[in-house]
Formats: sequence, structure tokens, C-alpha cells
Amino acid sequence: MSILGLPEEEHLLPGCGSCPGCGSLLALRHTMKALGRKTILVIPAGCLAAVTGLFPKTPLRVPMFETAFETTASLASGIIAALKIKGREDITVTGFAGDGGTLDIGIQALSGAAEREENLLYMCYDNEAYMNTGIQRSGATPFGATTTTTPLLGKKENKKDLPLIMAAHMIPYVATACVSYPQDLFQKVRKAREKKGTRYIQILCPCPPGWRFNIDQTIEVGKLAVRTGMWALYEIENGKFKLTGASRGLTDPSKRKPIEEYLKLQGRFRRLRENQIEILRQRIDDQWRTHQDMSTKTC
Repeated sequence: MSILGLPEEEHLLPGCGSCPGCGSLLALRHTMKALGRKTILVIPAGCLAAVTGLFPKTPLRVPMFETAFETTASLASGIIAALKIKGREDITVTGFAGDGGTLDIGIQALSGAAEREENLLYMCYDNEAYMNTGIQRSGATPFGATTTTTPLLGKKENKKDLPLIMAAHMIPYVATACVSYPQDLFQKVRKAREKKGTRYIQILCPCPPGWRFNIDQTIEVGKLAVRTGMWALYEIENGKFKLTGASRGLTDPSKRKPIEEYLKLQGRFRRLRENQIEILRQRIDDQWRTHQDMSTKTC
């Protein structure tokens, strides 16, 4: 699919109060192109709650419920139950939460919904920190990144791999995406929309103020995340793992761009030492060995 093949109809209207260059808003825009009007969104506290839900106006053309940080999946489950009673099976109930509200605060409700096999599409816009409240580290913050709560030598821990945690729930569809590759994102959302049960998609969303890069570099930074192997594009459909889009072929380390090309554009990695860069490089190699191994077996 070319970019011209995406639907022209917009479900997110102009005039949002997001930061310039916001990757998360792009994620919501392309997700809504794929989902269409028969959608109910549940958005918890976070960047997009501030962007789309400031009373009394919203740029969304679909019903949207705002909820507490930890209750995206539980509120969505209640909406699903109400629609079932009314006999409405044509509406896609979609949670759209940040990494803090998903990997950390919201993981209990999400895991419970997956265990109950709720008919829920859950989207995580992953900007790798609590950006709306001052750029504090989250479970999604990568090793070595500086935040306001890891200000000196950066985060000491690795990023939590929630897509694989969700795959362990044996749900029908898990995928990763990146706003720099909208066709890949669109196709995955469309595929997830047609499935039943709990579906989970995590979208990498570069954040100019939080990652400290120029506002016109959002797409470039996202592409480098993928092409260096820092972020892999894949899907796990009914237990079968498959690399997608620009990530196909990157199991060969020689096909990846040097990680330094990605790191040097971002102020959050400015204090990285050479030994920390080597740890990151080793982490990437380990992850891609896992991807290669998963490609040969069913999850």
C-alpha cells in the first residue's frame, strides 16, 4: 500500500493542542483512519487525554470516554458488556493508552481483560516515559535514557517487553508498529479490527520534548529506531510470529544501521558512555536472536 492508499476521511479534526511534532497524535490519527466511525475510544490520563479531552471541546468524531490512569481496560470491559446487552456487535471498543498507563499503572486491568478474553482492541502509544507529567521514566523507557527521575546516568533497567507479555496470554493478535511507517500501522489495525477477543498493538511514538530532538525530526527518529534494530516491527497472529515491513531481513546485524545514528539525534542519550552504548548494542543483538528463534516456532 502506498501512502496515497490510506483513507482520506479524517476522524481526528485539526486544531489539537498537542506539542508540535507529536508522534502520539499521528498514531491516533492513523489508527482512526483504520477503525472508522463505528468505534468507541477509552483514553486514560496522559498526553492524549489532555489533547483530545479538555472540556468542553474534542477533535474526535467518535465517542470517547476519559478514565483514570489504571482503568482503561476495565472501563472498556464495561462498555463491551453494555453493548453486548444491547445487541451491538458492530462497534470496535478501543483502549488508547500511553506506556505509563499500560506497562505500569494499567497492566493489571489489561491482563485481566486478556484472561477473560474480552472483545477489546488495546492500543498503546509508546513514547517511552510519562511525558504529560514531566518526563519521568516508565517501564518503557530504554536503558541509558535520561529523564527527570533518571537525570544523571540515565535509566539502569531495560525496557519492559509488554508485547511478548501479552502474547503469553495466548490472545489472537499482538503487534508492534511505529508512526514513521503508517501503512504498516494501518494494515495491522485493520487486521486487528476484524478479529475477536483481546488484541494488543504497541506503537512507538517519538516525542520531541521528551526525547529532545527537533520537532521536524519525528519521522526520521522513528525510522532510525526501526532501521537500527532498537524497535522491531512484527505481529503474532494466533501464536505465529512474523517480522513485518522495514524489519524484515534485519535479523542479519550487517543489515542494520549503526545504533549511534539513532542515539546522536536525541538529547536523552547525550550522557551515554561507550560502555553503556555497548550494553545497548548487546541488548539489541539478544532481542533479534529471540525474534529469529520465534520466527521458527509457534508462541
